[in-house]
Amino acid sequence: MGTTPATRRRGAALEDALLDAAWAELTDRGYESLSPESVAERAGTSKSVVYRRWPSKGELVRAALLHIAGRDRDPVTVPDTGSLRGDVIALLRQVNERRLALALALIAQLGDLHRATGTSIDDLRVTLSAGQRSAMQEIVDRAAIRGEIDPSRLTPRIVRLPEDLFRHELLMTSRAVPDVDIVEIVDTIFLPLVLS
Repeated sequence: MGTTPATRRRGAALEDALLDAAWAELTDRGYESLSPESVAERAGTSKSVVYRRWPSKGELVRAALLHIAGRDRDPVTVPDTGSLRGDVIALLRQVNERRLALALALIAQLGDLHRATGTSIDDLRVTLSAGQRSAMQEIVDRAAIRGEIDPSRLTPRIVRLPEDLFRHELLMTSRAVPDVDIVEIVDTIFLPLVLS
């Protein structure tokens, strides 16, 4: 485990260093072996600095997940191909390409977090998407404006369906979702629900 030499950081710089260290500890050692002490050591600061911000390991890990997921290194953008089908397929392909590593790390490391805190993967999904309009909602809203679909037929579950099926496939296989499966999710399951 590498440590960062102690430096005088404050505010956002210190918090970023701590959350980066927590993510590195989680991916290197797993939830059970992660400790506020190991995070402090990796970040080059004292454990009291960690405890002041996050009193429990669960809170620290959740904050690190939000930090990592919120980075704009390779953001997923809402596609606008001009059709509902094209937009949904393009969105799922983007997630496959840009978020696969993060998703697989979460799958591999978070079972212990969920057991220890009594939370679920869905709780994490809700936390990560809190306050954000979903890409799928934007896609179906545009499709409704274009007259492709009747918005009165859409429920939140139907809007989430392509992403939920994609996520299920990812969770079950721990690998990228094959393109043929993405197209099948859209063409044989989602579109018949919203276009008929």
